[in-house]
Amino acid sequence: MTSSTLSTMENSKERLGNAFNGYAMLALFAAITVAAVVLLFTVPPGADGSTAEKIGFLAALITSAVVVLVGLCGFFMIQPNQAAVITLFGEYRGTVRKDGLHWVWPWMMRTKVSVRAHNIHSERVKINDLRGNPIEIACNTVWRVADTAQAVFDVDDYKTFVNIQIEAGLRTVGARHPYDDMSDEDKTTLRGSADVVNRELREELNERLQVAGIVVDEAGLTHLAYAPEIAGAMLRRQQADAVIAARKKVVIGAVGMVEDALGKLSADGIIELDGERRAAMVSNLMVVLCGDRDAHPVVNAGTLYQ
Repeated sequence: MTSSTLSTMENSKERLGNAFNGYAMLALFAAITVAAVVLLFTVPPGADGSTAEKIGFLAALITSAVVVLVGLCGFFMIQPNQAAVITLFGEYRGTVRKDGLHWVWPWMMRTKVSVRAHNIHSERVKINDLRGNPIEIACNTVWRVADTAQAVFDVDDYKTFVNIQIEAGLRTVGARHPYDDMSDEDKTTLRGSADVVNRELREELNERLQVAGIVVDEAGLTHLAYAPEIAGAMLRRQQADAVIAARKKVVIGAVGMVEDALGKLSADGIIELDGERRAAMVSNLMVVLCGDRDAHPVVNAGTLYQ
C-alpha cells in the first residue's frame, strides 16, 4: 500500500465512548425486578376489579419484565487492557477502555478489541539480498493496537493485515542490504549490523501498519541464512575469507618479528650481514614463522657462506 493511497483514505480516529456504570444499572434492574415481584404477590387485582384494572396490572408486569430482559442485553464486561468499540446503526459512537462492568443501550453494538501486546514469529521467507543472493530470513515482532477505531473500521481484518505486512516489510528490508560484507563498500550488512537492520525493520512496519492503528514496539531478525542451493558455496567462501584473514595476521606479525630481530642483531653488533645473506636470513625466518608445520633446524658445521 503506497503513501499516495493512504493519503486518499479517510482515516478513523478513536474517541472516548459513553457508557453507564454497569453496577449501578444492575442495581436498578434488580430493584425493578423486586418491585414487580412484590407487586405481583402483595397487590394482586381483586376478583371484583374492573377489566381495565386487570389489564393495567398485567401490562405493568409485562412492561417490567420486558424492560429487565431487554436491559440485561446492554451489559458488557471490559477486562484490563481491553477496549470495546461502540456503534449505533453503523455510526461510530466511541471506544470504552475502562475495565469493569458497563451498560449501554441494547441496540448499540459492541466490538471488543484487545489492546495487549501481541507477539508474532514470522515464517521463514526466501528473498534475494542486495547482491541477488537467495537467503532465508525470519523475524519476531511485538505489536499492539493503539487506535481501536482505525483497527476496526479502516482495515478488513487487522490481524491478517498485520501478518501480511510483516512479511512484506521483512522482504523490503532484507533486499536493502547484502547478507555479508563482500567489499569495502558494504558498511551495513544483514549479518553484521543487527541493530541497524532491526531499527529499519521496526520503522518500516510502523509505517506500513499506521493505517490500521497498529504500533510495533519491537522487531528483530530471528533467522538468517543462505538458501540451501548456495549455502555450501558461501560456506567455502567464508572459510576462505577466514583463512586469508588469519594468514594476513600471521604474515604481519612475522614481518614485525623479523624486523625486530634484524634490528636487535645490528644494534648489539652481534653480526654484520651483507644484502644477500640478510635476504637469506629474512627468507628463512619467514618460512619458520609462517609455516603450517614445525620447522626442523639444520646445523651448519661450516661457515655462514657455505
